[in-house]
Amino acid sequence: MLKDISIMPELAVGAQSHHERPDGKGYPNHLKAGEIPRVAQIIAVADCFDAMYSNRPYRSRMNFEKAVSIIREVSGTQLTPDVVDAFLRLVEKGEFRDPDDHGGGTTETIDNIRK
Repeated sequence: MLKDISIMPELAVGAQSHHERPDGKGYPNHLKAGEIPRVAQIIAVADCFDAMYSNRPYRSRMNFEKAVSIIREVSGTQLTPDVVDAFLRLVEKGEFRDPDDHGGGTTETIDNIRK
């Protein structure tokens, strides 16, 4: 679907590979660490955070601190460490917390994280 995007062709690469993991346990090609395109490494962190910190039809969003702690925890296995570090620096600056978030959100663990 994204292969014909001419303004940012790297988005198609990122979409295809953003489920790859530095530990090689991702998909579709089981790429490891530096084999994963940089744009996919960045999208992976954003997608992970969005999956946890967004309301879904089947569950409420996760507590902000819990979502950030899981991202920190999976750095190096599921997510690229220096991309996570950049994400965490932005978190410290207050860039990602929803302005309407006053400390709520579920603290339940999501089953497909940390596998």
